[in-house]
Amino acid sequence: MRLSSNQIFSQRVDNITSSQSKWMTEGNKISSGRRVEKPSDDPMAASQAVMVKQSESRNQQYATARGFAKNSMSLQMSLSSQMVNITTKIQETLVAAGNDATLSDEDRASLADQLQGLKDQLVGIGNTKDGVGRYIFAGFQSDKPPFVADATGKITYQGGDKQITQKVDSNIEMTTNFTGIETLQSSGGKGTEPDIFNALDDAIEALREPLIGKPQADRDAALDKIDAANRVNRATLNNISSVEAKLGLQLQELDNLDDLGADASLRNAKRLSELRDLDWTQAISDYYQEESVLQASYKVFNDMKEMSMFKMYR
Repeated sequence: MRLSSNQIFSQRVDNITSSQSKWMTEGNKISSGRRVEKPSDDPMAASQAVMVKQSESRNQQYATARGFAKNSMSLQMSLSSQMVNITTKIQETLVAAGNDATLSDEDRASLADQLQGLKDQLVGIGNTKDGVGRYIFAGFQSDKPPFVADATGKITYQGGDKQITQKVDSNIEMTTNFTGIETLQSSGGKGTEPDIFNALDDAIEALREPLIGKPQADRDAALDKIDAANRVNRATLNNISSVEAKLGLQLQELDNLDDLGADASLRNAKRLSELRDLDWTQAISDYYQEESVLQASYKVFNDMKEMSMFKMYR
């Protein structure tokens, strides 16, 4: 079939347009550094890139969650450490109070004041807030103080009974906030009241009671209350230390998970680069190849324009 001059002319223009488009596409790839800009460039690679990005998005979400968990755990661990120091001082004070034979009533009253001050410090730490105003040891009822004194001065626990947990990896959930009752309950949270405070109240009351001139039975009763407080305090100290140790182990595990997450991010970045980024040597070669094709198309077109067949249509 014979082609008319107009058809040949149109065909050459189409060739130039096509070559120019391919050349510009290669240039855009070099400018962006990407081999795959849109799904049609490489559907398989584009699909895999979407999955890799989703994986990295989840990885970053868990990294953020671990950051929040670390902040909560570190703060509660610091407070638990302070509680350990206070209960250690309480133990020393109760041991001193047990030396009944050498203490005057004034000495006993002074020890009672010391115990009251240490008890108040313990309550204060238990009612500590975090940076956004939530009570750290209140569990899920973090909008109100967990340790509250009634009209008689007795401390009761009014916080939540469930730990706050955080999912820090796909299959790992950790306790970020232990409740006040499981931290300051000598039996490890099996009761409903923080018995350390009740025991201290009994010891303080016994120490404030003058014993000079009193029968031995009164002295024995006072010593029994002090000994009982000492036993409860030792158990509470052990329990706080256990909570502190659990937090420390979890913080170590979070560091390990962060390292694994960082490795996963590197792998994801490498895989994305393999799927989307240019092979620069090949890209530059393709660019100049398309440029040569375009120049050849221009030359053919210009040569044909000079032919007499086309001059007739000028």
